[in-house]
Amino acid sequence: MESTVCTVPAGTRLIETFAWRPEGIARLELHLARLKRSARALGFVFDRVRVAEAVEALGGDVPLRCRLTLGAAGDVEIATAVLPAAAIQWTVRIAPERLRSDDGLLRHKTTRREAYDQLRAELPEGVQEWLFLNERGELCEGTITNVVLTMADGVRLTPALSSGCLPGVYRQSLLDAGLVQEAALTEVDLRQAKSVHVTNALRGEILAVCDG
Repeated sequence: MESTVCTVPAGTRLIETFAWRPEGIARLELHLARLKRSARALGFVFDRVRVAEAVEALGGDVPLRCRLTLGAAGDVEIATAVLPAAAIQWTVRIAPERLRSDDGLLRHKTTRREAYDQLRAELPEGVQEWLFLNERGELCEGTITNVVLTMADGVRLTPALSSGCLPGVYRQSLLDAGLVQEAALTEVDLRQAKSVHVTNALRGEILAVCDG
């Protein structure tokens, strides 16, 4: 079992964002497993039955964007909105700020997102995502995405957790299927990749073009 590895600011909640469709929720077990791991690591109460009941109450006539949050006491909230149309391609740019690979909270999806939210609010016109490097110049993640590089030899690589990134659910599904490998990647790798995709559980894979 994981132990608490970092100080959690008061009022912090854990987050799982996913798409609900009448046919179900893709990768739901991976979402629940990550939520449980983070709850145990950060000292939150996790009641699988309570979480499952909240998820099972979802419904509607159209696909929904769902944002489930878990409080430290185990309380569950789900906010929903109509699921937006999938994007075909995003333009991405290297963020001016760097992440710290030793920041323990980067391993957990929480409401401690002020820095990411501020950067997203300052995205230049025509740019849809920032990509972060860490203090060693290693590629980490985007503000709301993980990154997958397809190299010249066809091998698909994603930044290692040790570089400082969220263990995204879609990322994990690719790793479990043997479709990507973890590696320490740099901006040079990003520029030299045959193709770049940004990924998350809500949107799947989006082709990315580096700007600048």
